[in-house]
Amino acid sequence: MTVIESVHEDHGATFDERGGRRVAVEYGRPDRAHRAVRKVVGLTEMHYGVVVVAGDDRVDYVDNAVSNRVPDEDGEGVYALLLDPQGGIGTDMYVYNADDRLLLFTPPGRATPLAEEWSEKIFIEDVEVNVATGEFAVFGVHGPKATEKIASVLNGAGSPDERLTFVRGSMGDEGVTVVRTDAPTGEEGYEVICAAGDAADVFDTLENHGLNAAPFGLRTWEALTLEAGTPLFETELEGNIPNVAGLRNALDFEKGCYVGQEVVSRVENRGRPSERVVGLRPERFPEDGAAVFAGDEAVGEVTRAAESPMLDEPIALALVRFDVPEEGLTVRVGGEEVPAERTDLPFVEGSDDSARLPAYE
Repeated sequence: MTVIESVHEDHGATFDERGGRRVAVEYGRPDRAHRAVRKVVGLTEMHYGVVVVAGDDRVDYVDNAVSNRVPDEDGEGVYALLLDPQGGIGTDMYVYNADDRLLLFTPPGRATPLAEEWSEKIFIEDVEVNVATGEFAVFGVHGPKATEKIASVLNGAGSPDERLTFVRGSMGDEGVTVVRTDAPTGEEGYEVICAAGDAADVFDTLENHGLNAAPFGLRTWEALTLEAGTPLFETELEGNIPNVAGLRNALDFEKGCYVGQEVVSRVENRGRPSERVVGLRPERFPEDGAAVFAGDEAVGEVTRAAESPMLDEPIALALVRFDVPEEGLTVRVGGEEVPAERTDLPFVEGSDDSARLPAYE
């Protein structure tokens, strides 16, 4: 459940279920909120699952399980993957070193299975794994004025300069942690973490104090990340191997990717993947899962589509065969094939580049 449901209701939000959680989908003029993010700054509640890993062996334990090096310095973080036994992405996550514990932020619905799996595998390590989703609220602040927004309300610290680093301070009377994001919306971005009991006051501060921020919901988040070319776990990542998703720029190839405690072959040495994520600009709006064709041959399917408020036309990400031609693609819409131009990503250039922008050799 959202931490501040009554606040969302006061803003006229509509709701849906995602990953077992009730989330605010939109507030009634999503296109207006979308443009506010692109032009100034917007505010949204992030719906992470949260896992806390404590104990003297916490860094080594998590480092041995995930794709990227876990930082051993307080105030630093990393984007990482946990792979399944076939090398597919079981979940993605952000891992932050918060002094005497690691905080892991996962997609909704993934925190409990992850904590249960790791708890069962602890043998002699000094490690304790617990789900703490209900203890925290996380708010995303995104837009070309995001740094100015954070500076206008954060006390006791300056906004962090480096991606996935964080500082501690206060907003009003509430203690907060502020993380510089890896720009999933294609804009400057921060996440503000606070205790769940302080969530309503922190949201009010972020919305109304200093530089105002426009609230936006999950539908706008999905459209923003689509315009930015950012693959999301639920639509482009889950079950795929990392190089299919084009995550070369987001992964640490000096470390390699891990399945549980065992090293598997490094992603960069697997050769060219059989499929990849590409951007399409179809003439008409396709449904998720719509077939993509090259001539009469089906070569993939749409993973996510939206009517882009910035381009005023449909855009889509699709998972297609790696050798799909540059031209002549179509997408099935309403029982017929309509032209779909393949295009470079991102669809929209913002104030920052997403670290997850697909990249292939």
